[in-house]
Amino acid sequence: MFPKVQDRHKPERPLIPNGLGVFYVLISTIYLFLLQGFQSLNSAVNQNSPALNLAVCILFGGFMGLLDDWIDLRWRYKAFLPIFAALPLGVLRQGTPIMSTYIFGKIDFSQITFWGIHGEMIFYFGVIPLIATVTTNTVNQLGGLNGLETICPSIVLIALMLVSGPDYKVLLYIPLAVYLILAFFNFQGKIFVGNTGSFAIGITLASYAIIANIEQTLLISILPFIFNSSLILINVLFLKRRSRLKMEGNILKADHRRSLVTLIAYYHPTTERKLVLIISLIFVFTTAVAVLVAT
Repeated sequence: MFPKVQDRHKPERPLIPNGLGVFYVLISTIYLFLLQGFQSLNSAVNQNSPALNLAVCILFGGFMGLLDDWIDLRWRYKAFLPIFAALPLGVLRQGTPIMSTYIFGKIDFSQITFWGIHGEMIFYFGVIPLIATVTTNTVNQLGGLNGLETICPSIVLIALMLVSGPDYKVLLYIPLAVYLILAFFNFQGKIFVGNTGSFAIGITLASYAIIANIEQTLLISILPFIFNSSLILINVLFLKRRSRLKMEGNILKADHRRSLVTLIAYYHPTTERKLVLIISLIFVFTTAVAVLVAT
């Protein structure tokens, strides 16, 4: 049913089904639409509900990831795709234009005017697309090893749930459960979620943080993603060098430090699973800090 690609970090390079992130997209959106339906039965119909907005964003993100899996877009093009996935949040005015920041306190965009542009317009059509673009692209760039594209986002998603209210947590019950199941099989080396999964989970993190007004928690939690992307972009754009791992039996090594993965493999050559677990522990640390700051 699914196209197979080589698992490049196994000595025998087996063929693994790719693109199973589509199950996350389908099941999550069905759940969110049903949740919207049940909520509408118990109250006045709210066309601008968080469940509906999150479902639309996941559909947008999943479609754009599927498009990338299908025609293999260049980074210069697909880097801007999350802007379109964030459109529902801006157009429907989802989220609160008051952002909490650890350094500057709370910023109320509704009280700001910049070059004649009202602050709310800046928030909905500037800040929100920026958050979605950075989050989705950085999540998508940390991959290549079994588990990285699923375990690390799941850790961040759990942190976002911990600091949000009960009305928002219910949005992620099924999406998180589905992605954890995919993470289990991905870590075992039995499936890949593909760009469909990584784009969809990236836009989930961004849109949920905006809807629940916990952007600060998101930023602290995804610092390893941002660090990894910064290393990659500096090397690709300015030094014209790409990161890659070397294999010696089951051990992954690197002779350079051009990404988070190669940085760790440079100083500590190890197996694929141990490398994924080390990076996952880094995310456990940053998300724990994010939760502590939020509380």
